[in-house]
Amino acid sequence: MTTSGARAAHRPSRKQWVIEAATELFATQSPDEVTVADIAARAEMTSAAVYYHFSSKDKVLVEGMRVFATALREELHALTEAHTPGSPVGPTVTALVAWLGEHRSAATVFFTSSAGMSQEAEALRHESRTQLLEELVRLTRKARESVSDAEAAVIALGLLSLLETSAISQVRGDDVYRSLGHRSFVREVGRLAERIADPAAAE
Repeated sequence: MTTSGARAAHRPSRKQWVIEAATELFATQSPDEVTVADIAARAEMTSAAVYYHFSSKDKVLVEGMRVFATALREELHALTEAHTPGSPVGPTVTALVAWLGEHRSAATVFFTSSAGMSQEAEALRHESRTQLLEELVRLTRKARESVSDAEAAVIALGLLSLLETSAISQVRGDDVYRSLGHRSFVREVGRLAERIADPAAAE
């Protein structure tokens, strides 16, 4: 958060400050326990300034999720575009897992903290999964050019499940993540991705 002095509530950057402050709080506390006053204090502004941009903390939560979902989709799209046709998916998947690690607070909120918070949040998560799945189908087809539509869809679903599971494991720092360590964890995710995408080649 910025340490600069008070600025007018209507400045566009203030909205982003609110989202960033809220994301930091939601990543370390239950969203139920976070108040608008907490968000305002973290963003170094008044509660009135927060309400200028958002009608409630739930709206801040959803907007933060939306910003993250858009960035995640764009990152996967860029990685898919850069993927060399016919090459294994492992490096592309591990690059995305590394990106998630670099955005740990937002990933924590999106994948864990926000679960069950509201219908709007769940609808956004569902929409994001659909978009990621479509992108993973594209990645699968680039990696295995002769794959059928049905097989590509199944592989993409497996990759999405792997990404979601690894993201949760990483942000929570669970036993699997801690026992492997970050580098080994990411490497194993890449290997699993290649087995999902092309079991015969992985044997």
